[in-house]
Amino acid sequence: MDTPLFQVQSPYDLPKLRLLPLREQPAYRVAQNADACNLAELLAAIVGGQNQIEIADDLLRHFGGLRGLYQARVAEIGSVKGIGQQTAVRLKAALALGKKLNQDSVRNSGFAERPQIHSPSDAAALLQYEMSLLEQEYLKVLLLDTRNRLIEIVEVYHGSLNMTLVRVGEVFKPAVQRMAHGIILVHNHPSGDPSPSPDDIALTRAIVQAGQLMDIELLDHLIIGRTAPTGYVSLKEKGLGFS
Repeated sequence: MDTPLFQVQSPYDLPKLRLLPLREQPAYRVAQNADACNLAELLAAIVGGQNQIEIADDLLRHFGGLRGLYQARVAEIGSVKGIGQQTAVRLKAALALGKKLNQDSVRNSGFAERPQIHSPSDAAALLQYEMSLLEQEYLKVLLLDTRNRLIEIVEVYHGSLNMTLVRVGEVFKPAVQRMAHGIILVHNHPSGDPSPSPDDIALTRAIVQAGQLMDIELLDHLIIGRTAPTGYVSLKEKGLGFS
């Protein structure tokens, strides 16, 4: 049988990018409104190339989503077919920029622009994205003034948190130094399950009692995870340690 001079390529063999109209391609959509793009589109725009959509899908599948990708080392990302070292570095840089933007929006705001905490969701919004990605437990303290405006966010501990490690004095030290009127504790569960443990409740109770003596009120204790409907649990709302 003679070999045909021209071979028609099946649409199924073409990269997905070539099958999309310009307005539906990742780079165009990011340029128009990056906030409206899904994760795969954002990753594809960073990856670039003809197979960017397939590679983005492979990345999310390989690492189990954005959190796994954030935690992966550059060498691990670069080992995914179609990525390579330079693209892996760009991806890590983009993810780190997103984290720093969230941090700097609080750290660098002027006093008049400091966020005011009206609810557990207000407090969670300041740290939820960052702390839900952490692989170790971190305990942070939100220092608030008399109008519940944020003064500062201070990291107190990281590692494995329990009552034998967390000293009440260390929790209140930054509050005393900055003359805070109240504090909110925030810590994360790397497992993703924000359900309070007995140690979490005991720590809350100890901080409440110490705060009463020092005239610095513990307004709430939030546990950041990923599996709850909101991604966090407020011990104050549940009445755990605050009775």
